[in-house]
Amino acid sequence: MENYTMEGRTYRYYGQEAPLYPFGYGLSYTTFRYRDLVLSPPALPVCANLSVSVVLENTGQRDGEEVVQLYLRWEQSSVPVPRWQLVAFRRVAVPAGRETKLFFQVVAEQRAIWAEGWRLEPGTFTLFAGGQQPGQQTRVPSEVLSARFTVTGAAQPLRGC
Repeated sequence: MENYTMEGRTYRYYGQEAPLYPFGYGLSYTTFRYRDLVLSPPALPVCANLSVSVVLENTGQRDGEEVVQLYLRWEQSSVPVPRWQLVAFRRVAVPAGRETKLFFQVVAEQRAIWAEGWRLEPGTFTLFAGGQQPGQQTRVPSEVLSARFTVTGAAQPLRGC
């Protein structure tokens, strides 16, 4: 084998084609609503971590559990990268009619790309938070919120942070 590219070989690199059963696929006996996605800071140095918070509300009549998923997308990269990458997830039980605020940390290593070694690059990124992958078509409504943040500074090797 001489071609080691992942393009067209795994759903992360299929382009616009969606996987049949994406991560987090499933049904629930209740409904959830996401709101108040906050990224802090919205502009961070290349080696810094990103703090994320989001509010999850159970809008249904029954208690339920939701798998909250965070995905990261590079808006521009010097090398091919996945369409989006799962960077965090958490199963959360929320009683009917209640809400909970969730906190996540996206560490700098999760933004690293492989370019003859792991490195961090500046640029614009989009973070998605919801009960499914971004752009997933399902029979059950599930919101996916998004927010952008920027990374400033010069590109550098991951081990230099």
